[in-house]
Amino acid sequence: MTSQPKAVPLVAPGHTRPVTHLSFSPLQDDGTYLLVSSCKDGNPMLREWTGDWIGTFLGHKGAVWSTKLSPDTSRAVSGSADFTAKVWDTYSGEALCSFPHNHIVRTVAISPALSHIVTGGQEKIVRIFNLGRPDADPDLLCDTGTTAHNGTVKSVVWIGDHTPASAGEDGVLKWWDIRTRKQVASLSFPGPITSMEYSAPTSRLVVTSGKSVAFIPALPTAAPTHSLTLSYQPSSASLHPIRQDRFVTGSMNDEWVRIHSIDGEERDVLKGHHGPVHCVEFSPDGEIYASGSGTIRLWQTTPGKTYGLWQGTASGS
Repeated sequence: MTSQPKAVPLVAPGHTRPVTHLSFSPLQDDGTYLLVSSCKDGNPMLREWTGDWIGTFLGHKGAVWSTKLSPDTSRAVSGSADFTAKVWDTYSGEALCSFPHNHIVRTVAISPALSHIVTGGQEKIVRIFNLGRPDADPDLLCDTGTTAHNGTVKSVVWIGDHTPASAGEDGVLKWWDIRTRKQVASLSFPGPITSMEYSAPTSRLVVTSGKSVAFIPALPTAAPTHSLTLSYQPSSASLHPIRQDRFVTGSMNDEWVRIHSIDGEERDVLKGHHGPVHCVEFSPDGEIYASGSGTIRLWQTTPGKTYGLWQGTASGS
């Protein structure tokens, strides 16, 4: 009987403190993509699709909680505990803009047209900065008063050029229109939202809250939300972008990376980290997924397959 190849991760070294966030770029015309990582060491890192280091963005003076790439990978935006969000040129590594805040910036995203960034954090405010007018005051997205959420804003994403979405510790997911600066829809969860991923290929948001993982239409529609309750509290979750038949999770309560089928059945438990797994994400081609703890580990969706730095030499289990 032939045994299944064992999952052997690649370790992407370089960070010196816990990795707080991971984000892949979309698939590029040449079939490659990039990976950007955030870390409490304050130095976001850019990597090739193979995991090879490209460069480090130097300039933050505190932990970096979120970094994301533009669709064409020419820009990166980061949010930090130094009360700033920065926009970077990924070719030169230079900071192009730095936007001050009044508290820790926990989450950032750049619009598909590279025209705006959206930020959120411990001020409970969602801000929109116009990159064409970087010295102008930001627009504030709010319903009433001056805050967007009744708790820390944990994640923001762009869904098209005019629709950012924000998720907070108040357990509310909100969609906004930057043209009117108003909320257009919302969805409440019974507990704080811990992570949100925008899966562009599947047109879904993947949201974790308590022990639940919810797969939500990216734009507010009448389409149903698929929600699962797990036996543990996931720190983050990511949906396979092609097959849509599985998702990966991390957890703050153990050191494992788990693979579940879309109905919630646990398919695999992967061990290799030596601390809580803060973040996970599938690559845009679905061939690998990355997990962040004290290190970054890259795992193959199909162990043993020749891909990137894996040469098909994984040993059997």
